[in-house]
Amino acid sequence: MKRSYPDRPIVGVGVVVLNADKVLLVKRGNPPKAEEWSLPGGAQDIGETLQEAGIREVKEETGLTITISGLVDAVDFIEKDDFGKPRFHYSLIDFWAVSSDRELRPGDDALSVQWAAHDRIDALPLWSETKRVIHKAFKLRDKSKQ
Repeated sequence: MKRSYPDRPIVGVGVVVLNADKVLLVKRGNPPKAEEWSLPGGAQDIGETLQEAGIREVKEETGLTITISGLVDAVDFIEKDDFGKPRFHYSLIDFWAVSSDRELRPGDDALSVQWAAHDRIDALPLWSETKRVIHKAFKLRDKSKQ
């Protein structure tokens, strides 16, 4: 299926990977949101579960091996062109995971990867839904420790 001007929404998976007080961010190499910081993730492949897609995307983009801890939220990303026609339409399923590994290497369509401090997320140039999902993932992680 083509990514721009698709015939129907594309299922995408994102993963909020947490390490102590840090979250993993990826600088995208391809549209949508090319050259912007975001969560690692991408489109689900045929025959792949949502969790398998998240694990694969994190590995491809950052080199990390993770285990999914839980579901954070579902988000719609719709970017329209100047005529109001959807250029991109993704239904995004966001999971959270914990990693104790800090060694990163950008791969696949990731231009760069970094660990960002949780208390700096609101100051970063991220999509508002990405910020919301990151904060929610930290709350879910902290609640799971109780």
